[in-house]
Amino acid sequence: MSKFDQLAELGQAIWLDFIRRSLITSGELQSLIDEGVRGMTSNPTIFEKAIAGSDDYDSALRRLTVEGSSVQEIYEALALEDIRRAAEVLRPVYDRTAGLDGYVSLEVNPKLAHDTAGTIAEARRLFGALEQPNVMIKVPATPAGMPAIETLIGDGININVTLIFSLQVYQAVANAYIAGLERLDAAGGDPTSVASVASFFLSRIDTAVDRQLDEVQARAHDAPLAASLKGKSAVASGKVAYAQFKEIFAGERWERLASRGARVQRPLWASTSTKNPAYPDTMYVDALIGPHTVNTLPPSTLDAFRDHGTVALTIEDGLDQARGQLAQLSEVGVDLDAVTQQLQDEGVAAFAESFESLMDSIAHKREQLLAKWQRPAASLGTYQQAVDTALEEMVRERIVARIWAHDHTVWKPEPADITNRLGWLYIAEKMQAERHRLQDLVDSVRAAGYTDVLLLGMGGSSLAPEVFANVFGGQSDDLPDLRVLDSTVPGAVLAQAERLDPARTLFIVATKSGGTAETLSFFKYFYNWTADAIGTGRAGEHFLAITDPGSKLAALAERYQFRATFLNDPNIGGRYSVLSFFGLVPAALVGVDIETLLEKSLAMACNCGAGNCPVDGDNNGAWLGAILGELARAGRDKVTFITSPSLGNFGDWLEQLIAESTGKEGKGILPVVGEPLGPPQVYGDDRLFVYLRLDGDQTHDAAVQALEEAGQPVVRLLLRDVYDLGEQFFLWEFATAVTGYRLAINPFNQPNVEAAKAMARKAIAAYSETGTLPDDEPAPLTPTALTGFLAQAQAGDYVALQAYVQPTDETDGALLVFRTLLRERLRLATTVGYGPRFLHSTGQLHKGDGGNGLFIQLTADDPRDVPIPDEAGSPDSTMSFGVLKMAQALGDKRALLDAGRRVIRFHLGDDTVGGLKLLAGALT
Repeated sequence: MSKFDQLAELGQAIWLDFIRRSLITSGELQSLIDEGVRGMTSNPTIFEKAIAGSDDYDSALRRLTVEGSSVQEIYEALALEDIRRAAEVLRPVYDRTAGLDGYVSLEVNPKLAHDTAGTIAEARRLFGALEQPNVMIKVPATPAGMPAIETLIGDGININVTLIFSLQVYQAVANAYIAGLERLDAAGGDPTSVASVASFFLSRIDTAVDRQLDEVQARAHDAPLAASLKGKSAVASGKVAYAQFKEIFAGERWERLASRGARVQRPLWASTSTKNPAYPDTMYVDALIGPHTVNTLPPSTLDAFRDHGTVALTIEDGLDQARGQLAQLSEVGVDLDAVTQQLQDEGVAAFAESFESLMDSIAHKREQLLAKWQRPAASLGTYQQAVDTALEEMVRERIVARIWAHDHTVWKPEPADITNRLGWLYIAEKMQAERHRLQDLVDSVRAAGYTDVLLLGMGGSSLAPEVFANVFGGQSDDLPDLRVLDSTVPGAVLAQAERLDPARTLFIVATKSGGTAETLSFFKYFYNWTADAIGTGRAGEHFLAITDPGSKLAALAERYQFRATFLNDPNIGGRYSVLSFFGLVPAALVGVDIETLLEKSLAMACNCGAGNCPVDGDNNGAWLGAILGELARAGRDKVTFITSPSLGNFGDWLEQLIAESTGKEGKGILPVVGEPLGPPQVYGDDRLFVYLRLDGDQTHDAAVQALEEAGQPVVRLLLRDVYDLGEQFFLWEFATAVTGYRLAINPFNQPNVEAAKAMARKAIAAYSETGTLPDDEPAPLTPTALTGFLAQAQAGDYVALQAYVQPTDETDGALLVFRTLLRERLRLATTVGYGPRFLHSTGQLHKGDGGNGLFIQLTADDPRDVPIPDEAGSPDSTMSFGVLKMAQALGDKRALLDAGRRVIRFHLGDDTVGGLKLLAGALT
């Protein structure tokens, strides 16, 4: 038996907390039922994701629009059709279990939560319209909902009572159900014909209570009781609620109804996806298994339990301890009654907002269909057949469903570096629960009067924040200016120190591992710098950390009393972390509407979700991944990005994602970002162009059209506004994962990254022993040396400029001229990367791809060096940023040579721009 069948043997039914038309029509729902899933729930948020994030409903929506239906009428027609179809698929379960299971739930309009008469009328209308015995109508457990529950049960309507957070409310719900059965029986109705569940919401309780326990600990650092209670309140509430259930559905009153065939109202555990990455992802399933219960699981939790959940009777284990834990909350100053009341108020408001968002999405999509909005499109010429074949193969092999099920065999036989790197699939959903915490941070930063935020990070920790700063920054005068430091060049470090006021600067120290050498060096320098200016006692409050649980940085943050620490989901790699704390903390600080961004991302996640057949082109992630993979296999392995100017440096984020994910095992896709657009004749036949265009921007339209007319393959992605970046982030993450499958590589590891680090460590060790770095004679700074090196170039190669120099506008311009001349002379793709930043992105590709790169390393003198303190608060220093930078350059060069790559180093002396102009002159 499956785990879900085993749970049923113990008396617990698993229902799916998700609905979407293609899930039903594709057979995926039937597959889940065959595996033991026994029901389904929906809500406005789920419908909003499904309708906005897919093409499933477009034909019906277009027809209803032409017929003149209102937005409300369109919603009801679409929702009722889904519920009706799902009920038909689930009907055999209903019949087989004699009406115990096989239900699908539909919610009344959440705006009626405080309207008893309106709720009753709407529930009657919806239940009558569906004409299915295995449908439940969801009614919220508000004061106005209680008499509605009693009346509707008395009518013989199946009710799923939702938004229960407290034990008192649960008791009232159960009594309303019994009273409704008594009314039904007294009126001559049949109690055996009605069923009900009481949906107790769990994870939101822990999120809210833990937030208050954090405040308790902040006020009293020696509060071990508060620490011990974190993550306990929800499960404890569920266990005590189950004890109440057993008491309520016993005794003379209930036995009289039971003798007439009445069913108990089963407790249903809802909101079961774990929001805190430090907690087990099946904790709200494993701990609450028992007879007469239902657990409704979103796809992520369902997949997790299938993979590693534990089947055992647990619901009554530790009941006394659970009661004690709830009692102890008041001892540390947490009012659970107040917390749960606020949660219900917020839940009602959130569902109402989701309903409004759903109406807006339908209205917006209706306008798009009428205006013939351009979907993602591609002109691939002769490559189209290969892409179509790849999509058909993906359907046969169920690749999309297997990705969502965390099936590592999509990529490799062994799970290493795969199964623990798929948390990005569901992180946007989890981060929705952190919006309040992010807003609290923004409010505290605003109140503290910070004018600047400096993020200290490398690679995945820094590229997404740069996108948010460039695209969204500067929109509010009362929010700080966000900059990113990801260069160990001494001049870059000093440039930040010289422009900042330490008393008004907040530093974000961001590293997944917690031990990234560059990031910790930045921290040590700026902590000492801040402490020298305002005092050691206050320095810590100017820092916050983003890292994985248990990392070195997490310990440092506690030691130095940082303002805040955000512990990220450890099952997410750096380049996939944009929608986690690594991206959203800095995004919130520059004024990004986190809710809107996440909603956009979730809509795309739904589009890319399991059960969505990719062969029809609707699954944008599968479609794009197939294009990238198949064209790379055909030699079009230089994906060249053309972006609207207002999208900022989104291409830099894409560069890391693709380069570090695909460059390995002798394969790779080179992302080409920031290369000036040229006429078609300057490009070879190894390019794929991707045009990311913001609606209304025509800057590159003519050039892109010329490329298409010349026969170059082009993918067009249209964004309605900058918040569509939320969709793009997830789209490209999913597409890159699919590309890895098509190339038969693991997109989640980086096997060659350590090579450059090891060589850099060796150079630093030599410096520590001798006071000098290893000898490495650069090539003469002459045109002849450059042209001689470039003579090795062949068709299909690329040229990578690796600039270990201070990033400035003047240097940017000189590098742009140099790379453009290289492309036009050689007709090869060109890239530019500042070191050591690129080591955390394209550095993997350089050493792991097919070896078709020519690497021009550029170093320069540092007019002023900057010592790196041995530790925060220490005046001693045995290393400097100048030495660290040069050690990394030499280490990377040696790693490239060891990998058989073609590399040359030019030292530009004390005139970086002049040296670049000299090299560029050799190409004219």
